[in-house]
Amino acid sequence: MGTFQPAEEREMERRKEEEREENGSKLPEDLEKGGRVGVLPEQAMERDIKNTNNQGDMHAAMLHRLNPTNPLRIILNGGVRVATPSPQPSSSGPSGHHRHQHHQSPVPRSISTPQQPAVINLNSKAYTDKLYLFLFVLHLILAVGLVGFLVFKGIHGLLYASESIKRKERRVLQYFLPQVEVASLLSISLAFAWQKAVRLWPKFMVHFILWCSFAMSLSAGILLVCFQMPATEGVGVCFLVFAIGNGLYACWVSQRIGFCSKVFIKSLEPVEKFPDLNQPTYWMLGAGFLWMSIWILAVIGALNFYFPPLIIIVLVLSLAWTAEVMRNVANITVSRVISLYYLRGMQSNTQFCLQRALTRNLGSASLGSLFVPTIEALRILARGLNLLEGEDEFMFSCAHCCLHVMNSIFRRGNSWAFVQIASYGRDFVRASQDTWKLFEMNDMVPIVDSDITSSICFLTGVCSGSICVIVISSWTFTVHRGFTATISLLSFLVGYLMTRIAMALPHACVSCYYVCYAENPEGQLFDGTIKDRQTLLKLNREVVTTTPRMPPSK
Repeated sequence: MGTFQPAEEREMERRKEEEREENGSKLPEDLEKGGRVGVLPEQAMERDIKNTNNQGDMHAAMLHRLNPTNPLRIILNGGVRVATPSPQPSSSGPSGHHRHQHHQSPVPRSISTPQQPAVINLNSKAYTDKLYLFLFVLHLILAVGLVGFLVFKGIHGLLYASESIKRKERRVLQYFLPQVEVASLLSISLAFAWQKAVRLWPKFMVHFILWCSFAMSLSAGILLVCFQMPATEGVGVCFLVFAIGNGLYACWVSQRIGFCSKVFIKSLEPVEKFPDLNQPTYWMLGAGFLWMSIWILAVIGALNFYFPPLIIIVLVLSLAWTAEVMRNVANITVSRVISLYYLRGMQSNTQFCLQRALTRNLGSASLGSLFVPTIEALRILARGLNLLEGEDEFMFSCAHCCLHVMNSIFRRGNSWAFVQIASYGRDFVRASQDTWKLFEMNDMVPIVDSDITSSICFLTGVCSGSICVIVISSWTFTVHRGFTATISLLSFLVGYLMTRIAMALPHACVSCYYVCYAENPEGQLFDGTIKDRQTLLKLNREVVTTTPRMPPSK
């Protein structure tokens, strides 16, 4: 057997030479195919072909073209081809095993690639806050049914009831319905005028709204008191108390007006890039006007039904919730268009954003409409109580405890959440928490906490409502004094709600400016307005008068 060993070794060497020649002839063909799809330059391919004289050199050439992040991926001119290690030829003999052991290096079979960051979905198809979506739709069905039934009762009483009921309903139609319908027309006209003025002259309008609301509410209160009827005097005193508080607030926030005007001017700049951005507001105002017109007929029909005061209260609460949902639908629509412009530079379709707000995000709009006004009102009350520092330590500690509770609730439910609801399709509570965490991470809590945009929009609604009260109450007092107090309250409610719907656009623009800046402070669309404000606050060069605020919980 020893005589045949050299012959076997020579046979094995001959087979290995043939395999190397076959590999060398196939490599140029593979590279030529790769060149047709754009693998490497021709000079690099020729260099690789010349270096494949033996199997060890061929492995070195292959490793030379591996992706540095994943050695098992071959770079093909911008593409990636996975390289699978070819089986090594078996060698039976000590000499062959010794020769290949020197040249071959083990290639790992699996190397983990670095994880890519999660991509945030900007087109979520999930419905947010489904429970509140169901509740609002159910409420809307019941409200439509109740309004339709009450309208039918009113018409039936007008046609087939006794003469006393007919006279009563005719009097209501003659002296009640025209005033409220005129109040609706006046309120929608004021709503368009306020929004247009805020968009054209934001710096002037901030000052004007603060003092105009004070003057109009004071005038409405004085007028109602001068009618010298118990009902109108009670309503007039409420207007006078509010006017005093409004005037004190205007004096108190005078130092914040300059920064608020700057933010208004800067945040309204993208509106010019979207000519149809105001269409959702127009649709909501039109729907609100039609619904209020039918709603007034239901109020008249309730006067002929059992427990009229209770039914009218239910109708008022239903109208308030529906109008708030309309306002927040317009808010979410504008927020999606503006936020995607800030975050991604996208030119979104306004009609598509409105469709999303009316379907997938309607549950969050319904939830926010229910709780945000209540939470903000209670938080303002708690912060106001902390201003009254007295000697009673028990009451003072209770006020601090209430403020701490309201601040904790506010972090889980605030109006800033509508931006992330519109952008990422998140639920209301999660969007509120994430947004407030962004403010805390970027040291923006003192800035957003002292923002008066919400107050400006609220006072705009109060101003419109007061104007409606002045006009409608004067008219009603001259034709039918008994309806003066009731019609004054209804006209104020209609004027306030319609104007709040119109002011959804500037409010949404300001919210997007703050929230999108907190998410990407280095964005090219942001200037140094917020950074300069933060610097001034840190250096204590400018005093911002704010109500007491508990430190964030750790």
